Amino acid sequence: MVSLYSYCPFPSTKALQISPSFLFLRNPNFLPFTFSRIIRRSSISSSSSAPNHQEPIRTSYAGVQLEETVYETKQGKLRLDSWISSRIQGISRARVQSSIKSGLVSVNGRVVDKVSHSLRAGDKVDCVISDLQPLKAEPEDIPLDIVFEDDHVLVVNKPPHMVVHPAPGNANGTLVNGILHHCSLPTVALSEKEVLSLSDTEDVSDDEEDLYGGTSAAASSVRPGIVHRLDKGTSGLLVVAKDEHSHAHLSEQFKQHTIQRVYISLTCGVPSASSGRVDVPIGRDSNNRIRMVAVPGLSHHGRARHAASRYKVIEVLVGGGSALVQWRLETGRTHQIRAHAKYIGIPLLGDEVYGGTKNMALSLLRPRTPAKNNDELSRLVSRLERPYLHAIVLGFEHPHSGEKMQFSRPPPPDFRQILSDLRRIGIGKLTSKE
Repeated sequence: MVSLYSYCPFPSTKALQISPSFLFLRNPNFLPFTFSRIIRRSSISSSSSAPNHQEPIRTSYAGVQLEETVYETKQGKLRLDSWISSRIQGISRARVQSSIKSGLVSVNGRVVDKVSHSLRAGDKVDCVISDLQPLKAEPEDIPLDIVFEDDHVLVVNKPPHMVVHPAPGNANGTLVNGILHHCSLPTVALSEKEVLSLSDTEDVSDDEEDLYGGTSAAASSVRPGIVHRLDKGTSGLLVVAKDEHSHAHLSEQFKQHTIQRVYISLTCGVPSASSGRVDVPIGRDSNNRIRMVAVPGLSHHGRARHAASRYKVIEVLVGGGSALVQWRLETGRTHQIRAHAKYIGIPLLGDEVYGGTKNMALSLLRPRTPAKNNDELSRLVSRLERPYLHAIVLGFEHPHSGEKMQFSRPPPPDFRQILSDLRRIGIGKLTSKE
């Protein structure tokens, strides 16, 4: 980890009003996927492979080609990057995304550079995995909402749609790029070998993972000071360490679950109980490598880990078609709130990965919306572009002074606007106050 301490001699009194939240993230372990019609650009002939032969997992994917037709889509939305990843055994989604963004993927003969492009049955996909490019974490003059800062820690309010740190496929415009500029830190570059180890072993595009343990040196070098992170679509507070001692101390607090983390979300539907505790293990979904799944007893099988979340309904919206829900984390697992929300039947509004789709939202909201507001409801749903989850409170012990610190930050404008519109088009019933 690059130390921020020697580069950022900011006064300890520079404190602004703050805001919240941490998500713990862990290094994902991927399940193997079966090759189908994978060809090496330069060397594999069609006669050299048996029809049912499964090729070994590669250590390098540069030049691998995929030419295949999508025969069926079992889910409503099938992302291009996810589908390609499932067809090439062992490759990371980040590596696939980099190839898509480089213009090396076409669908039905047309180049597609959008990683979330939706596939349909019958689509013909042609893909060439790109050569690895050097990965750099370069300082960028990106506006940051810094809510607290002293010589040892930095608390930032992350906007939605911002990735926390560079990775193959997301090398620029990240929170780390902005922090490097803010702290006048030099560019951090990885060798091709380091990029390979990072790209092909970690799916770090927009998942949450535990950064406080087991991370490779390559990964750490492009995540200077990062102790935890939030999903790309999640807004809210993050704490960044400026020195090694602070990083170690904060990491230990995450490990011991003594960090205070409170979130608010908008959900599809209302839980059967207005408050409760979800104590259900979370593991990676074997059918979709970018999704986690909450299954009782799963911790006894494979890689799932104990996960516990407390929730409370703050406000019922549109007659029960939606709700404003508060979450308190006891553990920090990948996509914990999103997976637990789906488990109890209230996927987050706008969460396409976990069932909070626009169709789901319409099916719950339209029957409860006055007919005169149907057009406004349709416009509202069309604007849903992310899971509406915000880290609203963050509390921790200062790594040097030992002072108990707590920050809060209201949700961003898009979250507030959707909430306001839901209140206006339906009948909102206030059940509790934060």
